[in-house]
Amino acid sequence: MSVAVVVLLGVVVAAGLALTAWGERWRSPWGAVGLAVLLALAAVLAWTVGSASDGLAEGAAVAAVVAAVAGGGPVATAVLAAADPAAAGVAGGPQDPDILRGGAWIGALERTAVAATLLAGSAEGLVVVLAVKGLGRYAELRAPAAAERFIVGTLASALWAAGCVGVALLLR
Repeated sequence: MSVAVVVLLGVVVAAGLALTAWGERWRSPWGAVGLAVLLALAAVLAWTVGSASDGLAEGAAVAAVVAAVAGGGPVATAVLAAADPAAAGVAGGPQDPDILRGGAWIGALERTAVAATLLAGSAEGLVVVLAVKGLGRYAELRAPAAAERFIVGTLASALWAAGCVGVALLLR
């Protein structure tokens, strides 16, 4: 049964990569919901199975990090689209390319670092990762739309990575 958890994480990876390749313009928010459902199913299965062999637990950890990176982009953009500041009358919504450029690459690196620090059990490392991201974007956060996009995107991205790692930790 614990092999099924790793397989489900692999499906999350494949679906996340497919959604990323599909592109933001054509991607439905339901794809992110599907990723979340698959991850929740993997978590429930991992919780019922309990601990696995060392090799399988290590495989799940690797799969969790890759799932955090591959699936986090579609999930974060779906959350950003749902929290679009343009809907509240603030200029510069999630689709505005001039706000927080490079966010996809920064998000992938952030999810990798968050997943690695959580797997290592380092709460301090998690704080450093998020602080460095905030300091790096500090000058751009004066615009209300940028600040909102930064907060929502960072939380969505970090929570997704934490959820992926949580599945792997359930198998330890």
